[in-house]
Amino acid sequence: MSEQTFTPKRILVVVAHPDDAEFVCSGALSRWYREGHEIHFCLCTDGNHGSSDPNMTSERLAEIRQAEQRAAAAHVGADVSFLSFEDAALEPTQEVRKAITRVIRRFKPDIVVCQDPSFRYSDDYLNHPDHVAAGNATFAAIMPAASTRLIFPELLEEGLEPHNVRQVYLMGGAQVDTWIGLTEDDFQLKLKALREHKCQLGDWEPEQMMREWAVSTAKLAREAGVECELAESFKLVTLVRD
Repeated sequence: MSEQTFTPKRILVVVAHPDDAEFVCSGALSRWYREGHEIHFCLCTDGNHGSSDPNMTSERLAEIRQAEQRAAAAHVGADVSFLSFEDAALEPTQEVRKAITRVIRRFKPDIVVCQDPSFRYSDDYLNHPDHVAAGNATFAAIMPAASTRLIFPELLEEGLEPHNVRQVYLMGGAQVDTWIGLTEDDFQLKLKALREHKCQLGDWEPEQMMREWAVSTAKLAREAGVECELAESFKLVTLVRD
């Protein structure tokens, strides 16, 4: 696309915990950032229960994980909104929906990237219930809350007018139809962002597993006609067509 016709998009990433995006979609975020799009993160929780360290407190862990998420988001030029709901107890309540709706109306994204609430388990993985709740709450925030004027009228009093999200990229689900090819630079930026989450990674080096995922996803992408050596995958929902 030529410089004259390029219009940067606003991309909002809504996830349950710090590090969720870095594991699953940060390669695509790196590509979109490199292409000139604007990115913002919305974290439903601070991940304040994600530790088995007997010397750690929830309050201290929240501070650590917020700082790590800000550092990770900075790799793609993004700011972060922290909603700070309780980790491991997230539900798609009206309060959570309104909080996400507020971020959507404030940032006015063209695209929302969120967790696929339909994915519950695989042969070797049980999906975290917070991931499911974050996806369900984001769905409800996009449709109908963010675009409907009479829902959450208190947001109008805050000066936040309704907004229509154009596309939703669902990540981490079993059903995908969209692949984002990654350059090696995109992949390396993904690793840099992921490594910021030191309290979760510990001494573990993520490159081998992340590369295996990206290579196997690229194989499926090529079968679908997308030529690439590394990739991330999504289910794409288009709500507003050009």
